[in-house]
Amino acid sequence: MSHRYAIYAAPGMGNTDAAGTLLRERAESWLGRSVTGRATPRGVPDGWTRTAVDRITHDARRYGFHGTLKPPFRLAPGHTIADVATATARLAASSARVTIPRLTISRINRFYALTPGEDAPALNALAASVVTELDHFRAPATPEELARRKPHTLTERQRTLLTELGYPYVLDEFRFHLTLTDRVSDDRQDQVEQTLRHWFRDCLDRNVTLGALALFVETEPGAPFRIHSLHPLEGSR
Repeated sequence: MSHRYAIYAAPGMGNTDAAGTLLRERAESWLGRSVTGRATPRGVPDGWTRTAVDRITHDARRYGFHGTLKPPFRLAPGHTIADVATATARLAASSARVTIPRLTISRINRFYALTPGEDAPALNALAASVVTELDHFRAPATPEELARRKPHTLTERQRTLLTELGYPYVLDEFRFHLTLTDRVSDDRQDQVEQTLRHWFRDCLDRNVTLGALALFVETEPGAPFRIHSLHPLEGSR
């Protein structure tokens, strides 16, 4: 089966707030698509064309506006997507809503993302729970999948996480981010950053409530990720 699944943070969906709603509207307009499949206004910043925006958001648009909690995985034998949805709902029901504090624009390597502007221990703890408690649904990574992560470029700790959990940037290596662009060439980074700061100006330095866990699906390699089901965070832990 070619399907892959992921558990994402989807600000602006579920038990959200006005800041989250505004953030999703601006982000989906920037990326030019909604993970729900509904029609989305495709915004064009001053001085840009839609083609120019699309050129630097090709991969980000395919994944949709999200923050990764459990990275994409294939199902282990004996499990179904219904099993994953049930377990995700159970985990969400016992987990409290968390805050993404004081959103800021950050450059990570050569791409841009929205990130917490200060420490977010509750958000990090939620991500750790999602990664570990749902890991029995994940089929082991193939040698080809492991090779694509270029293990020789990773630290020893990252290689351990890649082997044990299928991804090198989880648990203590986790950094929450909401991706906005693909890699941007050095000569365009200042322009892109200034554009993003202006585009998201009403969202920056604000707290956003994360009110749900979102189960996403990729139906075939290269297909756009779409939301499969949304599971409200309703607990107190």
